[in-house]
Amino acid sequence: MKRFVLSSPPNPEGVVRLYAKDYHYLVRVRRLKPGSHFNALLPDGTEVLVSVSSLADNILIGQCSLPPKPLCVQAEKTHPQTFPLGESRLWAKTDIPPIVLIQGLPKGAKMDTIVRQAAEGGVFSVVPFQSEHSTARPNAEKLKRWERIVKEARQQSGSAVQTSVLPPVGFEQMLEYWEAQKKSFRRPLSIVLHQEPLEKGSFHDYIRCNPDIVALAVGPEGGFSHREVSKFAAAGFKPLLMGNTILRVDTAALYGTAALRIILLESESWMSGE
Repeated sequence: MKRFVLSSPPNPEGVVRLYAKDYHYLVRVRRLKPGSHFNALLPDGTEVLVSVSSLADNILIGQCSLPPKPLCVQAEKTHPQTFPLGESRLWAKTDIPPIVLIQGLPKGAKMDTIVRQAAEGGVFSVVPFQSEHSTARPNAEKLKRWERIVKEARQQSGSAVQTSVLPPVGFEQMLEYWEAQKKSFRRPLSIVLHQEPLEKGSFHDYIRCNPDIVALAVGPEGGFSHREVSKFAAAGFKPLLMGNTILRVDTAALYGTAALRIILLESESWMSGE
């Protein structure tokens, strides 16, 4: 189900006003009229039903009302966190543990694809970082673009997960970020995708620890250097060789997060059948 993502909450009377691109999308693309309804997500993750009251002077005025049965994925918030980079968020309680994609910056527009697919697939956070093999040099404009891509992807897919993209950091800052996040969880799991069979492990093997948050590290073109792999191991990341083919960086991110999500969603059934 598609959900429009509101960038700001309604006023105390439950009224929202939408302009510019939001107005164009709802009125010109989705062709909503007064009396129409659409599902939306508030900035805090609460799902609401918005009734279009009026359209005037390129302004859509709508009235928000809570659905009869709020989605369970937004019912409870836990683990308040302050990000090292100045961003404050709440880890939301969802049907599976939050997935954090730690992504070595690739070349060209591949990061756009990775961000879009991560948002569609319910990844909680994307952490871009400068790997030894990274050649891309992101700027503030790219971060704004990724944020727009996340919003578009969530609206298209209906994902209730508030996917965020952090500002790109260096390798050491990335490890510090993950170390800080792990402290609020009892059973964190860290996995690094690698092109060589460093250890005989699988997603199923690693997930048997019943993690309450999972980080998946994916390298840029050329993968991780031996020095980086050693640092990942020292930080507690479990190495994983996914299949017997070498995947493109954007394909690896999609395959890895999709496989992880499905195995987590079905963990109760496959664990009980063992």
